[in-house]
Amino acid sequence: MSEISISPHRIAGVRLACVAAGIRKNGRPDLTLVEICPGATAAAVFTRNVFCAAPVTLARRHLAAAMPRLLVINAGNANAGTGEQGLADALTVCQEAGARLNCAADAVLPFSTGVIGQRLPAEKLVSALSPAIAELRDDAWEAAAHGIMTTDTVPKLFSARVDTAHGPCHITGITKGAGMIKPDMATMLAFIATDAKIGQSDLQILVSELADRSFNRITIDGDTSTNDACILIASAQGPTLSPASPDWPSFRAALEGVFCELARAIVRDGEGATKLVTVDVRGGQAEADCLRAAYAVAESPLVKTALFASDPNWGRILAAVGRSGASGLVLTDIDIAIGGVRIVAGGEPVPGYDEADVARVMAGAEYIIEVRIGQAATHATVLTCDFSYDYVKINAEYRS
Repeated sequence: MSEISISPHRIAGVRLACVAAGIRKNGRPDLTLVEICPGATAAAVFTRNVFCAAPVTLARRHLAAAMPRLLVINAGNANAGTGEQGLADALTVCQEAGARLNCAADAVLPFSTGVIGQRLPAEKLVSALSPAIAELRDDAWEAAAHGIMTTDTVPKLFSARVDTAHGPCHITGITKGAGMIKPDMATMLAFIATDAKIGQSDLQILVSELADRSFNRITIDGDTSTNDACILIASAQGPTLSPASPDWPSFRAALEGVFCELARAIVRDGEGATKLVTVDVRGGQAEADCLRAAYAVAESPLVKTALFASDPNWGRILAAVGRSGASGLVLTDIDIAIGGVRIVAGGEPVPGYDEADVARVMAGAEYIIEVRIGQAATHATVLTCDFSYDYVKINAEYRS
């Protein structure tokens, strides 16, 4: 068994650095490097937004060509919607970073987050590369978690340790995201590393499956970014693990725990959010139907504003489910509960239901909305948050 911790474990074979390159106007750190030792493996999932950013395009190409030795992550500029010039700028940074680290350009993966549609000031990143490389160390996870933030109010970092038959195995991950979040693999970036030795094909299966169970089950505003990326690194400095290993289930559970805690942290820090709400849908003809209904509720502006007001206006939940596109919906199958208080049964209000009971639940910082849409054994959950006045203010003033 393992426990998830906010105190980062060092990952042998992985070093990090964070410096100010001058992209942000306020002088905050905005360039983060992650150096990966030779012999490591890495796998990733990226945004499904058709108009993906230049660094996503280049990172995909480089990851297909070579195992990465360095991740170059900048905040303050997304390098998205920048055409061929954006690709050229990202490649320049990779080439210059590779030259300084004595590795090929395709062993460098670029990641960017920030404002869309503005040219990346590649010269600023290039000038900051050597100072950043000089700062690389294995205990800089917290600095890196701060360095990748944009509208985030807190850094997001979790770790776990798994004791295996061949010694301890460590996991540490950081992520950023507080708005433009509906990862579909929000402006979301995640970097997770373990010191285990894991084959690349097994690692790709892991990152795909675990991202789907964590980052792909959250929403703040229903917007999928052009820059979403999640990379999983295995530095091969610890125990060798594979699906055939007796320790694989415990390792996988610990890794999933880190993924899920990072995903929860994104929603908890949603722009202007005051509530963390789980939408739990059961009984659809297929899991996909449960997921459609859950996302319809979780992304409804009317539901989300009611969450902010602690208003048990269950009609908004019912309406969202009804337009979700879930198959086989019948009104008499619908049950709704909030915080364990049953509101609707068989499509009708529960006799004697007291709205004040639900209002008290909704005044809390975290609770569950449960919806049954049929009698099948299917199930899906989505994490969401409320829409507050601050969400509009933050996004209205984002570029000012």
